[in-house]
Amino acid sequence: MTANRTPALDTRGASNTPRLYDNKALAALILPLICEQIFTAFMGTADSMMVSNVGAAAISAVSLVDSINILVIQAFYALASGGAIVCANFLGQGRRDRAEDSANQLLFVIFYISIAITLLCLLFRKPLLRLVFGAVEPDVMEAALTYFFYTSLSFPFIALFDSGSSVFRAQNNSRLPMTVTILTNIMNIIGNALLIWGFGLGVAGAAISTLLSRIAAALSVLFFLRRPLPAGTGGIRIGNFLWVRPEGRLIRNILRIGIPSGVENGMFQFGKLAIQSSVSTLGTAAIAAQAITNILENFNGIAGVGIGIGMMTVVGQCLGAGRPEEARYFIKKLSLAAEAAVFLSCLILFALTKPITLLAGLSPESASMCLFMMTAITIVKPIVWTAAFIPGYGLRAAGDVRFSMILSCTSMWACRVTLAIFLIRVLGFGPIAVWIGMFADWTIRGIAFLLRFKSGRWLLHRVTQ
Repeated sequence: MTANRTPALDTRGASNTPRLYDNKALAALILPLICEQIFTAFMGTADSMMVSNVGAAAISAVSLVDSINILVIQAFYALASGGAIVCANFLGQGRRDRAEDSANQLLFVIFYISIAITLLCLLFRKPLLRLVFGAVEPDVMEAALTYFFYTSLSFPFIALFDSGSSVFRAQNNSRLPMTVTILTNIMNIIGNALLIWGFGLGVAGAAISTLLSRIAAALSVLFFLRRPLPAGTGGIRIGNFLWVRPEGRLIRNILRIGIPSGVENGMFQFGKLAIQSSVSTLGTAAIAAQAITNILENFNGIAGVGIGIGMMTVVGQCLGAGRPEEARYFIKKLSLAAEAAVFLSCLILFALTKPITLLAGLSPESASMCLFMMTAITIVKPIVWTAAFIPGYGLRAAGDVRFSMILSCTSMWACRVTLAIFLIRVLGFGPIAVWIGMFADWTIRGIAFLLRFKSGRWLLHRVTQ
């Protein structure tokens, strides 16, 4: 597992200039990303199931706090992605020294931002929970305060792991972050079993296990980033980023790309909370059906998301090397790969829907709702989802982040949120209203992204200035 691999060349292109990536290089970059996404999703589900055994108050507390934690984590991930795009662009230009500078500046900025957020969350835990969720049962609030304390302590380590992983991916090394993710997730599950059941720590045990696994993940990635590199390799090695001198231009480049993506991700999370408040009025059967459908649908898009993350590195390096037509080519090629993956996963998850509803112990009414919604998703998602999400990764890698942010937020609030709430609260639709809104959102986004891609206006932006 090294951080200094260079893309293999593809000499089969139509031009005389070999492409930066051949199929083998693409697979080496993207397959670990897909495996990492799938494994993380499975481990997250297992983690929730283990916590649910502690009791209703524990799982309720974890669910409430994670609604806030996800916002923070997505913000860190967006900033890390901005840094990865800048690094990839410099590597495409052949400027390894500036890529290293960008990596150090990314780690510097995200670490101190995460420290500030951690301090705010620790100081205002209770007011923040009351502000977001209002009055909750005393036992739920007590468990939530405990869980929020330990997970807040983990924010700097999440930020460092995301940043370090993004730097590796910018160098075409996605295998090392995948390996660290798998090992530390297994560590988290083992820690949960030991601390929850062995020591009887309940929700505190789950939080401590999560904290320790995140510390291990961050330290592992930083260790590999600080290793001396063999002479003549093109990899990135970080220095003592805690005391690095801030470089305004690089920091602006990272934030200029990362902040719009963070806003976009945050708005999605707020939108999910708004929709959930309407679903909660539909009764227990609908809530249970929607919860299982959400889990199944999330697995449907995992492979596509992995391909999209890899696309940012590929497109970033192509544009850094001054090859816009090659960037176009790989956006098309990887979008087709994502479409195939989504189509296959939709068929598999649809076939598993009925067995999963039985294993989950859903009532016949809930199971029927879930099967109906999964049928609609299986039909619609392969048609519109890929265009709505995958080309956007390529556009962000080109620095066209503001368009993506405005489009995504507008279509999400207009369709996914407003339309769904209207159908539920005014027209009396059941939970299928959530997915009607989702389908409308995907369709509008997909059309807009395809038009933007075809126009070529996304190529007018610059990542490094």
